[in-house]
Amino acid sequence: MNRLIERFFAPESLVPSAHRLGDMPDGKTAYRDVMRIALPSIVEMVLMSLIGSVDTMMVGNYLGAGALSSVGLPTQPRMLQLCMFFALNVGVTAIVARRKGEERQEDANTTLRNALMLALGLSLVLAAAAIVFAEPLMRLAGGDSAETDQIFQDAVDYFRIMTYALPINALSMCICAAQRGIGKTRITMWVNVTSNLTNVFFNYCMIGGNLGFPRLEVRGAAIASVIGMFVGFLMALATVVAGGKRKGYLHLSIRDKWRFEKESMQSIIRVGGNAAIEQLGIRFGFFVYARILFSLGTTMYAAHQICMQLLNITFTFGDGLGVAGTALVGQNLGRKRADLSMLYGKICQRYAVLISIVLGGLILAFRYQLSAWFIGMNTPDADQVIYHAARTMIVLALVQPFQTSSVVLSGSLRGAGDNLYVALIATICVSVVRPVLTVFAVHVLHLDLMGTWIFGLAEIVLRFAFFYPRFASGKWKDKKV
Repeated sequence: MNRLIERFFAPESLVPSAHRLGDMPDGKTAYRDVMRIALPSIVEMVLMSLIGSVDTMMVGNYLGAGALSSVGLPTQPRMLQLCMFFALNVGVTAIVARRKGEERQEDANTTLRNALMLALGLSLVLAAAAIVFAEPLMRLAGGDSAETDQIFQDAVDYFRIMTYALPINALSMCICAAQRGIGKTRITMWVNVTSNLTNVFFNYCMIGGNLGFPRLEVRGAAIASVIGMFVGFLMALATVVAGGKRKGYLHLSIRDKWRFEKESMQSIIRVGGNAAIEQLGIRFGFFVYARILFSLGTTMYAAHQICMQLLNITFTFGDGLGVAGTALVGQNLGRKRADLSMLYGKICQRYAVLISIVLGGLILAFRYQLSAWFIGMNTPDADQVIYHAARTMIVLALVQPFQTSSVVLSGSLRGAGDNLYVALIATICVSVVRPVLTVFAVHVLHLDLMGTWIFGLAEIVLRFAFFYPRFASGKWKDKKV
């Protein structure tokens, strides 16, 4: 058993001799290198997700299952809004990481400037369209089956208010993506944690009407989120405009060349374009998935929202490790050490397995207590919401090793520039396999929430089955970005 564990974690067993290009770091050094970048990202993303869950808890405890449905309904339309920026930022992180490895600092800064201009223009167009078409979007997301007009109207108001902040949110995300590319994950940690803590404070003030603020309920939750985004944007901007002796690797100035550079734009479009295919496919899949689940009714959908909060929290552990994989794989490819890229990508995946086992055990042990945190016991149907959420968390616990590993491996493949492969697999799994299986579970087998999640999340195992052999093969080592 000890020998098997050693082989699973030892650096010399993670990179076959045929792939080695030089001396390999010892185990302690290699695992420490990964944690140096991954730990701030994990802390950042977990705290952001936890704070987001507190946001949901406040809505559920103050206002009940109907309000949970109102803030849950705009989730997928909003993620559809953001998917182009997620794709853009995949390109920013991968390209900046590669340029740092190649010691091309000015090109890294050119990439950031071009990405910011692209993000601003795109966000203004999308925000204007979303504000105008907010009601049709909410109906398309499932609002036409809302049990009351109030749930639908609250969802529309929430979505419109959040959309006003899209430009500043997009710019902040872009700067943070570039900082992750150079390994400055602590910067993004403080930016996003502060932003979300601000959100929670104003949630307390505005949802229930505390500290002299008016009681705005669902609209108050949206306004609080916008205030948090603005604070985060100011902090992110400050990290790249500081001058003098504090001038960092990434920096912006009005004296810079603020025009589109052909080479930078081609790199962003090449890497980000493939990611855009992936994001659009994923968002379409999640959009359909959420609409199907909304049709199960307010109680089931409120329970689904609780489970999604837990899913998002566990996802962030893999996402934080995936950031480390993207940065380390990209930087070492820039240094012409594909063997170290393979080593660090696999170490990230090993960490993911360990973390997922712990998370799965905790979810199984405390699933009823976790469910009860999200809804006030004196609100209608609270006991049924808790019951269905707790049962569904069993599925969530069992899928953990596959979920975290697939997230880490996809991040490592993106760092190598193998975005097209990741995009194709993710698009097929999320936009085709998941909706088809969910429709089968709901409309053919007539299963409840737990049964629907079993079918819906089966595609995560399929993603892992494709990503791990791809990364282990090393076919990505000659990709250009």
